[in-house]
Amino acid sequence: MSILIALLVFSVIIIVHEFGHFFLAKVNGITVTEFSLGMGPRLLSFEAGGTRYSWKLLPFGGSCMMLGEDGEDEGEGTFGSKSVWARISVIAAGPVFNFLLAFVMAVFIVGAIGYDAPVLLTVYEDTPAEEAGLQAGDRIVSMNGKKIRFWRQVQNYSMFHPGRETVFRYERDGQLYEATVQPELSDGRYLYGIGGNVNYREKTNPVETLKYSVYEVGYWIETTVSSLGLLMKGGVKLDDMSGPVGVVSAIGETYEESRKDGALYVWLNLLNMAILLSANLGVMNLLPIPALDGGRLVFLILEAVRRKRIEPELEAKIHFAGLMALMILMVVVMFNDVRKIIM
Repeated sequence: MSILIALLVFSVIIIVHEFGHFFLAKVNGITVTEFSLGMGPRLLSFEAGGTRYSWKLLPFGGSCMMLGEDGEDEGEGTFGSKSVWARISVIAAGPVFNFLLAFVMAVFIVGAIGYDAPVLLTVYEDTPAEEAGLQAGDRIVSMNGKKIRFWRQVQNYSMFHPGRETVFRYERDGQLYEATVQPELSDGRYLYGIGGNVNYREKTNPVETLKYSVYEVGYWIETTVSSLGLLMKGGVKLDDMSGPVGVVSAIGETYEESRKDGALYVWLNLLNMAILLSANLGVMNLLPIPALDGGRLVFLILEAVRRKRIEPELEAKIHFAGLMALMILMVVVMFNDVRKIIM
C-alpha cells in the first residue's frame, strides 16, 4: 500500500510538470504528439485531438512530446514555428506549474495546522546563546540580516553557514533586540544552544494563509538551491542524494510512520513531502544543463538576445549529450538508492 501511495504522489508531481508544458503548447498552437506518464514501453494509450496519451511501464518520469521540438521541422503547428517568447513560455511552464502545485498544497497545510513559528522553546545553559542573552520565548526575526519566517530556517542556518558568527534579531515583549552568537562545534555540528520544534504551530487567517504558503514554497526553493551549493562545495556526498527509487522509498516510510497518528496526519505529512518534491523538481529542471528545461531556456534566451536561432542540429546534439550524461547519473543514483535500501 505504501509503495502505491508513493508512486501516486510521485506521478501527480510529474503529471503536473508535463501538463504545464502541454497546456502552454496547446495555448500557443503547438501540436503535442504524445503526453505520457512513465518511461519505456506503453502499457495503455489512446489518441484524442491529435495527441496520444500514454501510460508507460517504468513509473518514473513522463514526457510531453511536441512536433518539431528538436528543430527537425518548422512547418505549421511545430515548436520551431512559434515565436521565441512563445517557446520560452512552453519550456518554463513545467517548473512554474510545479511551484504552483507546491503553493496549492501549502495552502492546505498552513490553513489546517498553521506554520512552524520561529520561537525559541529552549535556551540551554552554558551555551553561546545563553551567554548572548537569548531566552525561551524569543521570536527570531532575522539572522545576519536574513528574514526568518519558520523555525526550520533557524534550525538549518548553521548547516548552510557552518561556524559563522550570527547576529540574531529577535522580538521579546513587543520590543526588538539583537544578540551576536558564535556557534560552538559539537560532534561535527555547529550549535548555538537553542531549541525549538517544527510542531510548534501558529494558526493563520485566510490572508496570512496565502502569504505563508508563498513563504513555504520560497523556503523549499531556497533550501534546494542551498543544498546544491553544498553539493558543489563537497558538503553533500553522493550517498546523500536520492533518485526516484529513494524518493518512493522515503514517501512510503513517511506514510507508514504517519499511520499511527491518524488519517489527517498521513495526508498532511504526504502533502509536506509532495511540496518538497514539487519545488525540488521545479528548481532542478531550471538548472542550465542540456536536455533539462533550464538548458533549453539558455538556448532560447540566447536566441532572444541574438535575434537569431542557434543551429537546430547543433542544439539537438548538445541536448542529446546532456541527456546521456543525465541517464548515466540517474543509473548511478538509482543503484545507490537500491544499495541503501538493501543494506
